[in-house]
Amino acid sequence: PRSTLFPYTTLFRSDLLTLAYRKRQLDRFGKLLSDPEYFEGEQSQLDRKGEAVWQLFFEENPWVFGYGLTFLFLSGLDKKKLEQFVAGADIWGHGKRTDALLKTRGAIEAFCFVEIKKHTSPLLKQSTYRSGSWAPSEDLSGGVVQSQITVANALKRIGEKYRAKDEAGNPTGEQIFAHQPRSFLVIGSLEEFGTALGPNDEKYQSFELYRRNTLRPEIITFDELYERAKFIVSSAEKT
Repeated sequence: PRSTLFPYTTLFRSDLLTLAYRKRQLDRFGKLLSDPEYFEGEQSQLDRKGEAVWQLFFEENPWVFGYGLTFLFLSGLDKKKLEQFVAGADIWGHGKRTDALLKTRGAIEAFCFVEIKKHTSPLLKQSTYRSGSWAPSEDLSGGVVQSQITVANALKRIGEKYRAKDEAGNPTGEQIFAHQPRSFLVIGSLEEFGTALGPNDEKYQSFELYRRNTLRPEIITFDELYERAKFIVSSAEKT
């Protein structure tokens, strides 16, 4: 009967609209990543520069962080923008911003911090530190320190648990824990290591060893995040 099928039909239509939107945004993501002229056009249209363009894109598309960074499902805080102040009078007061303040989803929810740089930010310095060894760029090492300081300052204010309140000061029921929270730095592209005859093994090794030995934040490149966003969309299409 139609009365029985109607809710499922509505849900199916909603899923299709969501998938169509995400496919358009994935195409936009790819252009921002690979087409300098397109990125320049976005900067002019949005009246924003560099990191701010990516900040707005991820603000409009929090699904990219869904299960694209960890095997845990991540979402934004209830009714909050991704970008938040995390140090000051309280977590929403004046102070240091984090580019994306997320939470893990489950029976118990926990904080997750994300710092967003530029896809064109260099990952390594242009010259070798020693033969076969390439040091991390200032953007990369600086982003790591920035993320660590942001988290440390936030934990001083939050403590072990954050109990959310609305604008009137009433508890919302949202409780988020902050025991050694996960943090991420989104920066650069692995294409930096590419040559006409394949990747530069020494450069890639230097970068990979550096990031694998950096516990917090976990470092992910824009092209890796794009590939994981593609996986989210392709998985939805198959379903």
